Amino acid sequence: MFRLTRSLTTLAVLAAALVAAPGAASANMGDKDVARMVSFGGACAKCELSGRKLAGAQFVGANFAQAALVGSDLRDARFLGANFNSADLSRADLTDAQMVGANFNGAVLADARLRDVEARGVNFGGANMARADMRDATAAGSNFSKANLSNASLRGAELRAANFSKVNARATDFRDAELAGANLGSAAFDHASFRDADLTAANLGGSTFVNTDFRGANLTGANIAGVDLSRAKGLEQDQLDDACADASTRTPAGLTPKACHRGARVKVVSRSAPPSPPAPPAPPAGPRHFAAID
Repeated sequence: MFRLTRSLTTLAVLAAALVAAPGAASANMGDKDVARMVSFGGACAKCELSGRKLAGAQFVGANFAQAALVGSDLRDARFLGANFNSADLSRADLTDAQMVGANFNGAVLADARLRDVEARGVNFGGANMARADMRDATAAGSNFSKANLSNASLRGAELRAANFSKVNARATDFRDAELAGANLGSAAFDHASFRDADLTAANLGGSTFVNTDFRGANLTGANIAGVDLSRAKGLEQDQLDDACADASTRTPAGLTPKACHRGARVKVVSRSAPPSPPAPPAPPAGPRHFAAID
């Protein structure tokens, strides 16, 4: 496994050595272009790669902790089990990147472009993602706990079962996002938008929602027990009827919180035994054999 250094000369030599695809262009010394589909492994902790063109690169089990990739081109890159703990990727372009089990804990992704990113099981805990563009991203089950998402856009993102506990998501755009089963507890969502978002069975307990837009949001089974929604916008009574409130839940004037009674919505249409499974299909006819007789 090669060990990367902060030297641009060494980076260019390594990139050229790792290119296996026929016809791929090699990286040149003195040039900021690095060949597409380069694979990086080993360690490049604290290395300087700001402004580099790394589109299509693969980071497989690599350690880039505290590395600088400010403004780098990482479109279509693959991050497989790679460590970018506390790395600086501010203003980087990660459009269409694919991340599986990668670690961006404490990383700086402020003003980064992460549109259409596929981030499955990725750790963004404590990351600075202020003003990041994550529209249409897929980040189901990812961890954003304690991250700074202020003024970020996650519009249309798939965020089912994601962890947003204790985040700063003030003025964040979650419109049309899928947040079913997500944990949004103990966080700040003031001035954020959940318009037309799916918050089915999501946990909103302990969070703040001053001037937060819930117009058209699906709150079926969402936990709003003890939540102050008195200054939220766009809420309707039928949304609260579907949510799980308690006596300490506060709602806008004219609306009434209701306890969650999921069982009351179950309708039993028959108590008879289920029908027998259909008989298995008959096996296909055996092969036909032809014999030639002289």
